[in-house]
Amino acid sequence: QVQVAESGGGLVQPGGSLRLSCAASGSIFSNYVMGWFRQAPGKEREFVAAVSWNGGNTAYADSVKGRFTISRDNAKKTGYLQMNSLKPEDTAVYYCAADRSALLGPDYARRSRYDYWGQGTQVTVSS
Repeated sequence: QVQVAESGGGLVQPGGSLRLSCAASGSIFSNYVMGWFRQAPGKEREFVAAVSWNGGNTAYADSVKGRFTISRDNAKKTGYLQMNSLKPEDTAVYYCAADRSALLGPDYARRSRYDYWGQGTQVTVSS
């Protein structure tokens, strides 16, 4: 089993930046697709970004494309989500997730694909 834990959330003004981290344990992180999801108040959890095991392929939700960057460091067993130009609508609890596959595949944006989830970290964008 793989365990993942997010960190790096906080309060930031619109236009600001945050970098979230996802630390993995319990297995070899390089064998897993890593994804980020978020859940805003009153809304369902939605896909944000995903990256293949070697970082060669990435995918982003349209709402964050061009502003967020997903990456990973398999030697450190850690994934990252760099969030720039943050907007109030980015306010949500952000979750890191891992899937037992090396490639993204067609279901990279579906919550049901991911087997392991972190506890979430709060990101609040407000002036």
